[in-house]
Amino acid sequence: MKLLTTLFVLSAGTVLASEDIADQYPQSELYSKPVEVIPHVFSAIGATAPPTYENSGHNNNLSFIVTDEGVVVINAGASSRLAAALHEEIKQVTDKPVVLVINENGQGHAMLGNGYWRDQGVDVLAHVDAVAETRENGDFIIQGMERYNRDKAEGSRVEHANLTFEDSYEINLGGVEIQALHLGPAHDPGDVQVWIPQWGIVIAGDIAFHERMPPIFEHTCTSCWIETFDGPFTDLGATYVIPGHGHPTNMAQVTRYTSDYLKDLRAKIGAHIDDGGDLAGAFYVDQANWAHLDTFEELATKNAGRVFEEMEWE
Repeated sequence: MKLLTTLFVLSAGTVLASEDIADQYPQSELYSKPVEVIPHVFSAIGATAPPTYENSGHNNNLSFIVTDEGVVVINAGASSRLAAALHEEIKQVTDKPVVLVINENGQGHAMLGNGYWRDQGVDVLAHVDAVAETRENGDFIIQGMERYNRDKAEGSRVEHANLTFEDSYEINLGGVEIQALHLGPAHDPGDVQVWIPQWGIVIAGDIAFHERMPPIFEHTCTSCWIETFDGPFTDLGATYVIPGHGHPTNMAQVTRYTSDYLKDLRAKIGAHIDDGGDLAGAFYVDQANWAHLDTFEELATKNAGRVFEEMEWE
């Protein structure tokens, strides 16, 4: 548990979460080398920055669970090369085979490595809404990755998950109960949380953010996200949280930087609307309390505009 304690202490400061930090693992396609968060649960922490050629699209957390009977991977990676790099790290930890990959949603950095894993004979699991997203927008998703990743995109393809679920999917592997859950609408269609009740850890996916500002998309329902977060997600009672972005931490931290942020922004936009404010003015509501978060410059005004458009007709 010493490592997790260290992560808690370091992540409370400002030195780790910076878009200016260079690649932390230059000998690998991965942005950082996987760390053991708690015994048997590892995560390669992605850059808290937009996807770039320099970080190879590794700007989310790529995690894996090691059991006596095999390994479960959470997130396929943003490309086949990134998936292969993660696989090499897994082989350094255990000789057990990867038996399942879970996509946390339908975004590129969760699923564009699916082709690599399927070529290894590994099943890939995703929520039905995530697969619907990749089927509808797969060409757009991979083209976006190819633009920033250039030669590093070689060998990647859109490969949809071959296993799907709606509410929950349970795996008992080596005596470890692993639950893939869809707790409700949140950040993106088909968001999945991976819960290991006996170890008190949730690999939260994009329902939970830490150290960087959550992006709000045109399709995001922020009131729904808050309801799912404050309800069934919080009710899990997790001791340890691996968020979709940012270092592993606890529920208090991801609540602060996810649910509390969304509530604050909605309150500011709500007051702006009540005062007769328009969309142009919404971009300038006060978000100074969150300016220390990475991607603030890229996302703050966009988030405000999208919440205004959502709340204008509520």
